[in-house]
Amino acid sequence: MADDNTDTKSSNQMWGGRFASGPDAIMEEINASIGFDKKLFAQDIRGSIAHATMLAHQGIISADDKDKIVHGLNTILSEIESGNFEFSRQLEDIHMNVEARLATLIGPAAGRLHTARSRNDQVALDFRLWVKEELEKTEQMLTGLIAAFLDRAEEHAESVMPGFTHLQTAQPVTFGHHCMAYVEMFGRDRARVRHAIEHLDESPIGAAALAGTGYPIDRHMTAKALGFREPTRNSIDTVSDRDFAIEFLSIAAIAGMHLSRLAEEIVIWSTPQFGFVRLSDAFSTGSSIMPQKKNPDAAELVRAKTGRINGSLVALLTIMKGLPLAYSKDMQEDKEQVFDAAESLELAIAAMTGMMRDMTVNTARMKAAAGSGYSTATDLADWLVREAGLPFRDAHHVTGRAVALAESKGCDLAELPLSDLQAIHPDITDKVYDVLTVEASVASRKSFGGTAPSEVRRQIAFWRARN
Repeated sequence: MADDNTDTKSSNQMWGGRFASGPDAIMEEINASIGFDKKLFAQDIRGSIAHATMLAHQGIISADDKDKIVHGLNTILSEIESGNFEFSRQLEDIHMNVEARLATLIGPAAGRLHTARSRNDQVALDFRLWVKEELEKTEQMLTGLIAAFLDRAEEHAESVMPGFTHLQTAQPVTFGHHCMAYVEMFGRDRARVRHAIEHLDESPIGAAALAGTGYPIDRHMTAKALGFREPTRNSIDTVSDRDFAIEFLSIAAIAGMHLSRLAEEIVIWSTPQFGFVRLSDAFSTGSSIMPQKKNPDAAELVRAKTGRINGSLVALLTIMKGLPLAYSKDMQEDKEQVFDAAESLELAIAAMTGMMRDMTVNTARMKAAAGSGYSTATDLADWLVREAGLPFRDAHHVTGRAVALAESKGCDLAELPLSDLQAIHPDITDKVYDVLTVEASVASRKSFGGTAPSEVRRQIAFWRARN
């Protein structure tokens, strides 16, 4: 039987390593969040100044105490920004670190700052302010990325390239049209950002721990001072809600997916087998052993960042899925996921904006590839419907026979003699050759949103007006 009087040394060995001092060290390690939530210092101080100003306006604290608090908080802000503030793990989080320093600076008046609020609504405010600011930054960065695509689209409105389905040559398109596809995608991302800002534009401060407060506070005053549309309307939901963080991560994951698809195309297009684009040394690296290599590392890393963002979204959804109302300490684990995803998304957007402006487009290589794989076969079928009056299914069959014949002769459709085409169907005339070039194919696609240069330019004008 084990001895109940286990000595301290043996007990500490059970905890081991960094936790050699026992359970207290473990609790400090798992409970402290200052290592990451110090990123919220500006929002925390901003929220406290607004709260103190409101308390004084409502007569809950004196004007003198308010002035001392505001001066002290501004002093702390300067200390942190200049790197002269010493954060303490023993004080757990950014809120207690600021409050402790405030007490040192101004004395008892510091204790009045926390009147009519809790750390629950305080952290909800700080985090919501941070996410709102990050969304606004994301909106600006997406606008810059869209502008880069619009410039390339305008430059290449007539540059022919192969359009793909299943990564097989399908029909000719223009590089400008392809660029505009990403404008649409990132435009939707920006719209989601704007909607998210609208959704979270409510101030949590004043909800207190979960039930509100008995003090005669003015939550509309603090909401206005902090740039929110209005205060939240249910104190329980206010302190337990992290939808704004999950929505940010959802937006980041979708935008990251779009960025990753583009990155994949850049990786493929920059291979010698494709040779559609070339990145400068600013966005490429060499090989440590193969001197001929030029690797699209920036695109590959953008592709990888998406995995991290997706992981952050799944992590926060998993953290929140089983929590009863209202606040639980589990929610302390929300911030690292958002901070990491925000950093990854910012870097990915910046890198992709740079690559789009930097890359050299090989239009000759694209044009040559556009005519491969019998990409104008659909144009032949459409001509048969339009000029020879065939039902489309019959035209499809005739075209298939023409493709098979061209394949057997090792030539393009436009290189088949008229006699061969008429042997397949007698109503084919020499006018068919007018539609069998990639330029003619592209120019004919004038339907709204199509790849015809005129239509591409119409969509560029539309997006420039709203960007």
